[in-house]
Amino acid sequence: MKGSQPEAYFFEGDDQTPNNPALPLLVYRSVVSIGASADAAHRFETIFAANGWGDGWRNGIHSFLHFHTSTHEVLGIAAGQAIVQFGGGEGRALQVQAGDVVVLPAGVGHQRLQASRDLLVVGAYPRNGRFDQKRPGEVDAKTACRAVALVPLPEMDPVHGADGPLKNLWRY
Repeated sequence: MKGSQPEAYFFEGDDQTPNNPALPLLVYRSVVSIGASADAAHRFETIFAANGWGDGWRNGIHSFLHFHTSTHEVLGIAAGQAIVQFGGGEGRALQVQAGDVVVLPAGVGHQRLQASRDLLVVGAYPRNGRFDQKRPGEVDAKTACRAVALVPLPEMDPVHGADGPLKNLWRY
């Protein structure tokens, strides 16, 4: 696999999303070589599962701002490209494309701003998390921040396993 050192982005909480000031969002570029989109999706599913990230899905990225207070999330871009706002209104818009992986710490807001018609995303969650999906206003900000702080660290980096960069960047 290519692209072993991820880009790291920190987001402070704001009045819409708790974000996660302790853990950076990670973007791994060009993790897999892209051929047919179904093959890339299967490759992401295989990589994530081998590293303890499951309960996967295939779809896109929601166009509305949302976050998870009980789990971290990994997104593998299997086809197409998108511009995604991470960190809520005060966050940062990043372009992701086929082959990239984004690891979102619990609490980090995200929403699709633009996408190609062929966008296909594979998502998964660490086995020690519990899925939830919240939008701004659906949960009290202090309650959300407390919940995010209690989410356990994943057992492994979803891309590189036990010895991946996530272990150092998320301060195990």
